Amino acid sequence: MSRVDLKVSLSRRQFPVTGTRQLAYVLIEAAPSQAMSAVQMPLNLSLVLDKSGSMEGQKIADLRTAAKLAIDQLAPEDYVSLITFDDTATVAFPSQQAADKKALKATVERIRDGGGTHISFGISKGLIELEKMQAPARVSRMILLTDGETFGDEEGCRELAKQAGDAGIPISAFGLGEDWIEELLDDIADASGGSSDYIDEPEKIADAFQRTVATVQAAVVQNAKLILRLAAGVSPRAIWRVTPMISRLSAQHLSDRDVQAALGELSKGTGQSALVELVLPERAPGRYRIAQAEVSYDVPSAGLVNEKVRTDIVVDLTTDAAAARQHDPRVMNTVEKVTAHKLQTRALDAAAAGDIAAATRQLRAAATRLLDLGEAELAQTAQDEADRLEKEGQMSASGTKKLRYETRKLTMNIVDDVLIEEDNS
Repeated sequence: MSRVDLKVSLSRRQFPVTGTRQLAYVLIEAAPSQAMSAVQMPLNLSLVLDKSGSMEGQKIADLRTAAKLAIDQLAPEDYVSLITFDDTATVAFPSQQAADKKALKATVERIRDGGGTHISFGISKGLIELEKMQAPARVSRMILLTDGETFGDEEGCRELAKQAGDAGIPISAFGLGEDWIEELLDDIADASGGSSDYIDEPEKIADAFQRTVATVQAAVVQNAKLILRLAAGVSPRAIWRVTPMISRLSAQHLSDRDVQAALGELSKGTGQSALVELVLPERAPGRYRIAQAEVSYDVPSAGLVNEKVRTDIVVDLTTDAAAARQHDPRVMNTVEKVTAHKLQTRALDAAAAGDIAAATRQLRAAATRLLDLGEAELAQTAQDEADRLEKEGQMSASGTKKLRYETRKLTMNIVDDVLIEEDNS
């Protein structure tokens, strides 16, 4: 009995015989199977929260509300700790089971703002608390929130994040407002195997925390890895995680024809999906196996390690031009969303390098794509930032963050689309 369902969809029903190499998009979806629906793993959670002076007023009030709501979501057997930091770090309450929620929330209510910002101090103490209660049958996660730049300890943050990743503790890193460094929070998330996101308004902290806790509670499969075993002549161009959010996956070449990418946790109801760009060799008409997709994974609740599920990726090549024009609309919609994300990424890179003309061009192309996708507000942001670049030579902090993080979320409705399709079938 497989604990993971694996599905493969190609961008075309049939591919044309071109006489040259061509690009194929493959959507690979991996999710816990129905057999995992009743599984619930206890949590090992640490809240690492910025309480520096810049958090005064509505920010600190909404932070307290968000932390208390997150505690309300926990089961009595879950473990939770709270670390607050400014230019020092304090263990507000050490790791303990969430049985006495009233006492835990009373501690949260006593959080007050003040001081500077040293993120590494908070991460370090959070890791110590998480490691106390880490166990194969618990899901460990750090939720980190900051609203400002850390002072001189960026490399310390990155090193601690790597330690967290090596220990199997992902960090969900949130930046609040405009005055924090995107690159640092992204590096913390990437090194730990976690995620990073932008919260533009304090009242949205609670929703971000609640969504994160719910996702961690649904994580029942651990250490998932995608392996592509490629046929002769087939080469990978890129692998993109597309759900739950868009990000470029680092591909490790196990051999000249085997490629691996780490997926991490798979949560019930969503799982993960990846968009693979494969370059196909010239071939005559016919049916060809171009690759095998394999997902290896652990199921700690059942004591299973390195389980595997596999499926072949097969293409049909045809000389029928009409048949070759038939695309899978869901895969192509995913391709369009990834393309929009790529365009804004290239624009931000070009702007950072001082190439205003290229950045402006990419932003306007992104705006067109986003508008075609029905993302009118995000398209307007891209257009506004292109205009600002031309006039002022730089982008705004809020616009940069919105484009960087909101385009990652363009695919968050894919799972809903699948459920709608299944209900209608």
